[in-house]
This record gives sequence, C-alpha cells and structure tokens, in this order.
Amino acid sequence: MKSVAIIGAGASGIATAILTKRATPDTHIEIFEANDRVGKKLAVTGNGRCNISNTCLDKSRYHGDSLFAKKVIDAFDFDMQKAFFESIGVPFVIESDNKVYPMSLQAASVVDALRFEVAKLNIETSLAKQIDKIDRINDKFYLDNREFDCVVIATGGKAGGKLGSESGYKLLKRFGHKIEPLFPAIVQLKTDLDVVRQLKGIKINAVATISSVNEKMSEYGEVLFCDYGLSGPPILQLSRKASEQNAKLSLDLMYNYSKKDLITLLNNRKQLLKERQLSEFFTGMINKRLGQVILKCCGVDINKQTLELTDKQLEKIVATIKDFKFNITSTNGFENAQVTAGGAQTSQFFDNLMSKKVKGLFACGEVLNVDGDCGGFNLAFAWASAYAVSNGIKDYL
Repeated sequence: MKSVAIIGAGASGIATAILTKRATPDTHIEIFEANDRVGKKLAVTGNGRCNISNTCLDKSRYHGDSLFAKKVIDAFDFDMQKAFFESIGVPFVIESDNKVYPMSLQAASVVDALRFEVAKLNIETSLAKQIDKIDRINDKFYLDNREFDCVVIATGGKAGGKLGSESGYKLLKRFGHKIEPLFPAIVQLKTDLDVVRQLKGIKINAVATISSVNEKMSEYGEVLFCDYGLSGPPILQLSRKASEQNAKLSLDLMYNYSKKDLITLLNNRKQLLKERQLSEFFTGMINKRLGQVILKCCGVDINKQTLELTDKQLEKIVATIKDFKFNITSTNGFENAQVTAGGAQTSQFFDNLMSKKVKGLFACGEVLNVDGDCGGFNLAFAWASAYAVSNGIKDYL
C-alpha cells in the first residue's frame, strides 16, 4: 500500500488529507500535528466565525507569488470549494464584501466537520508529534521511524504566536528550497505614541491611506486607536504595505466632505457656537476627545472661545481632519498577525505543488510565498492548494 505523510493538521493539511484520500482511496494517509488537537488556528479565525472563502477570488487580492496563487485557485475555484464543504455538511452564507462564512457562523464547527470526515475516511492522525527531521533514501521518505512514499509540508506560517510555526520552512530548506523573507501581514500597526495614547479606545469610520515610494493604497472602515498605535479592518488590510521603506499612514476622518465643504461647515459652526469654549467645539459632530486632540495638534488653545478661531487655524484644522498623519514605527509582530507574508518560492514547485527538487515532496498553504488580503482569501488558497496537492499525489503515485 502506498503511504502519504502530511505534516500539519491546519486548514490546508486536513483538506489535503481528505482530498487525497478521496482521490486515492487505497492510499494510507497519516497526519502529524505538533499541537494536542487539529485545526487550533482555524478554530479562532474570523473572530471565531471563520471567513472561509470569498466569492471574488481575484489575483489582485493576493501577494507574493500572486500569479501562481491565481493559477492554483482557478483549478479549485469558489464553486468547487462550496461543493467540497457541502459534501462534509458545511453550507455557506455570503455576507458583505463577498465574504463567505459557514452557515453556523462557528469556526469550531468547520474544524469538527473536517475532523469527522478525516475519521470517516480512516485517515490516521498523530497529535503532539513535532516533526523536525525527514530523511529521503531511494525515493522513500523516513520520519517518525516509518517509511512514506510522499510527504506534504502543511505546517502553516509563523503568524499567530504559539499557534504559528517555522518548522515547515526549516524542513523545506533542508531539501534545498529557498525561502523568501518572512514578515507579518494582516496585523495592527505601531505608531508614534504621543497622539494615539490620548485617543486609546476611540473608534471612528475613516479612510486610511498608506503611502510608500512605489504606490498609495486606501481602505475605508472602522479604525481603532490603541495605546500602541492603530487597529481595525482598514489598518489590517493595509498593514502589508507598512513593511515597505518609508511607508506613511494618513487618516481622512471626514471622508464624505471635501476640504472646501468642510471649511464652510466649520465656519458656520464657528458662528453658531461662537460663545462655546473650544474644548467643546466638536461636541456632537465627532468624538469629543478626538476633536480636542485635533485642535491641540493644530496649536489651538482649547480653553479659548470658539469666536477666537482664526481663518488660518480653521484651514489647519481642516487639513488635519482630511490628512491626520501618523509615523509607522513597526507592526504588532507575528504574535498578533493573522498571516505570514513570504515563504517558500513557488517557482521551485510544479503547478500540482510537487517540489521540482525532490520528487514526492509537496507543500501547501501558508508555508508558500503567497498571502492574501482580509476577507477569506487566505483560507481560499489553503483549500485550493490542498486540491492541487491531492491531484499531484494521485499522479505521482
């Protein structure tokens, strides 16, 4: 009987096991997982709701080796992913921005459904089993004192603190694979602290823009001020750009007003509230504490009366509201990142994700140099890469 070892019981590893067993029923498949249970990282994705895929899996939503990612996904597109999960009892629901969730809205139920299918197919799972060494002799692989015909590296990436791992990169390196530099993506940003600490806990809908030497990218959504910097969906979405040299972050706090319209609005407000103290100038319009910080950043004495505001000060206030600048000092690190950017160069793998260097060696998921935006894109690649591997193993065996 032919045998396959899968290193890692995360999203791509479990899916690979199931799809491979379906494609080659007579093959013995064993999953080796370093944690004490399968799918620990998957169980907490999407704030516990599991943003399982996206209906619009466009190349522009992938980074690293994005062309390779799109090729893999085209072979196991959204409809095929939907059919796969329906086959294990997980129907989909589609929410805003084409985001797809399990109908249960429970990530743990997705893990359970995958786990039940693994058991149904008699796929062996070895838990609390860290694999740090794989030998290859005469076209066979040896690990955990056993022999296998194929090995799949599905260990995931470095992101996620204790749930992250670098073991897959190390295993691939030992077989001669090159690893692109790793850095955290979909992560909060650290900034200069003087302003954000005054605003800690405030949430505001804004357009966030990150500018680098090469390009400018913007995202709209709820921004959260933290004692270390900024968080919220638009910040996470843009965080990959923060790794680029001299990247700058700006918030448009009143995106639905032009500068001209905002000048008119604030001038009218000045006349209406001329006897109000400036510390209360923005009360009822934007968050009071945020308004006070904006005024202070503009050098305005908030203890004076509104009628004392000059035209020059109003122009500076408007400029700050429309372009509230922050210096990015770093990200919040792999410990808090949802995804690892960088990884094994895909040019060293065939389209079926078998290594061009070592026959019978495969890799899938986050260990590869592919990372997607927020919105289900990374899990979509996990499922698609698992499908590619299952076909590759079938052909190889």
